[in-house]
Amino acid sequence: MPHLTTLALAQQPAGGFAGWAAGLVDTMGGPGAGLAIALENLFPPLPSEVILPLTGFAAGQGVLSLVSALFWTTLGSVAGALALYWIGRLFGRDRMHAIWGRLPLVKASDLVRTEEWFARHGTKAVFLGRMVPIFRSLVSVPAGVERMRLPLFLMLTALGSLIWNSVLVLAGYWLGDQWDVVETYVGVLSKIVVVLVAVAIVAYLAVRLRARGAARHRRTP
Repeated sequence: MPHLTTLALAQQPAGGFAGWAAGLVDTMGGPGAGLAIALENLFPPLPSEVILPLTGFAAGQGVLSLVSALFWTTLGSVAGALALYWIGRLFGRDRMHAIWGRLPLVKASDLVRTEEWFARHGTKAVFLGRMVPIFRSLVSVPAGVERMRLPLFLMLTALGSLIWNSVLVLAGYWLGDQWDVVETYVGVLSKIVVVLVAVAIVAYLAVRLRARGAARHRRTP
């Protein structure tokens, strides 16, 4: 059987992240892919757009079956998300409010409104968030803080992860040795998400600074 790293990484250094992920899949098969994705959930800078298409390519080369690729990557996604859920749950609302209260330019009412929003839309946020780069990991933390029912969290996470993983794994499976094309397109999507978040933060701070300036002006005789 041809070595996966040789097949998949002709244009990348063997010591790079893709080489590390390829080595896990090549050595451990499905569990290796699951471990890589679990770590990607815990450390969002690790790119799922590399791990998942690469796993699909490995399935196409016979290193593991397609069913195994989807099963283990989804299991790894759920395991990583569950760890973040428990971090949020152990951290708790009281600590969150205490930290929030010490932050500049924010109000306690902002956090309360966020909690109320999550109470109404948390199921959609967890399910759809699993298919949005960056947020697919982070959404597990507020779910834990707000103590979403664990069976519901696991179900939503598993379904959302299965959809996201299937798209990227199948793309790598069909693209063959051009699996890295997926990374390019998903990378663009990730950058768009980061830009939108940055714009939202800047807009929020601008509104807060303007409101604070207006309040000071009204108090000045």
